Amino acid sequence: MTGTDAGRGIAAQGVRRAAAGGAPAVWSRDFALFFVARAVARLGDTMLPVALAAGLLEHGYGAGAVGLAMASTVAAFAGLVVFGGVVADRFSTRRLMIGADLVRVGTQSLAAGLFFTGHVVLWQICAIGVVNGVAGAVFQPGVASTVPRLAADVQGANGAIRVAESAAQLAGPAVAGVLVGVASPGGLFAVHAATYALSALCLLLLRLPPLPAGARATTGSAPRAFPDDLVDGWREFRSRTWLWGVIAVWCLYMIAVWGPTVPLVATEVVRHHGPRAYGLLNSALGAGTVVGGLLALRLRPRRMLRAGALALFAFFGFPAAVGAGLGVPAMAAGAALAGAGMSFWGVMWATTVQTQVPADVLNRIHAYDVAGSLAMMPVGQALAGPAAGALGAGHVLLTAGAVSLVVAATLLATPAIRDLVRAEPRTPAA
Repeated sequence: MTGTDAGRGIAAQGVRRAAAGGAPAVWSRDFALFFVARAVARLGDTMLPVALAAGLLEHGYGAGAVGLAMASTVAAFAGLVVFGGVVADRFSTRRLMIGADLVRVGTQSLAAGLFFTGHVVLWQICAIGVVNGVAGAVFQPGVASTVPRLAADVQGANGAIRVAESAAQLAGPAVAGVLVGVASPGGLFAVHAATYALSALCLLLLRLPPLPAGARATTGSAPRAFPDDLVDGWREFRSRTWLWGVIAVWCLYMIAVWGPTVPLVATEVVRHHGPRAYGLLNSALGAGTVVGGLLALRLRPRRMLRAGALALFAFFGFPAAVGAGLGVPAMAAGAALAGAGMSFWGVMWATTVQTQVPADVLNRIHAYDVAGSLAMMPVGQALAGPAAGALGAGHVLLTAGAVSLVVAATLLATPAIRDLVRAEPRTPAA
């Protein structure tokens, strides 16, 4: 593992000062601004599916058009996020994130105008989605390197952000439903644009500390070719067994567990118990993610990936309860446990990446992480329908639950993942 001892020492001093009663390890003016930016943007993003569904259905389009509009954003994001990581390592991440937010203010304002005027054409909505995906691919890599530059307690910062994003996930669809009823889909798109504007304002007011001296030295003043940076990022990614090992296992998780679970749980619960029960399960899942984030704020395991993998065993109950045809209370309990386990793992994983990877390649590594995880999810979703037709949705969900146990066991059985010891953050908070 590379990185400067000086950077580690300064960071450790920052943690010790916080523990001794000095400046808070997490909460500061700048982290609070970043926290608000992430929470507000997440709230807006959870409104988008409601806005697209309500708006397109109102103008005569079907469910296929809604799926296509959503897929345009995901495809552009997944296809370009690796390149976004290279860009983020070459330029100011703060400026890139502000620019990405402002682009999305423009695209969502344009969408609002289209729905307000009633001139809604599917290819235009999909084109807006593609631009949003490109902006997200530029924005997302910078998130990974921003957190350790703002908070000495990286795990606490990740836990706080996870709780906020989970709360937004709970509130967003409900708020969107109210806004659609009170205003219109165009009004909801306008509110979505406003959330990006507020996020950009918070990031504009943010004072981001400089990268440590070691990172500045590696980037240097001599320009490097874009492909060289891309290859260098891949080399750094491949050199860490724990890193590519988790991503490889996570690809299996997305194909065989999360990918089929999302659509099949929706269809099975709605078919047998109605949409209200499905809403209850989503609420339970969201509440569980809040609890998992709160636990991650308090628990400080020395081997973070081991603790996170143990938490992942809790996911089994969600697809298994639905697949076994249990009652709504049992399914809700399984969803809550699954949300808590996934959320706790997410904080452990994000903190590990942010503290183990050198700052000068962190954005690229995070981009490879996101791309590797996201690329397999559509595969799992696409295979869910044929698999359910051949084996039955219940059997597929039970299999997904069993594979989730295999995934957690594989993570624990891999020494490079299981035995990785937590590292102090390399960069101090301002």
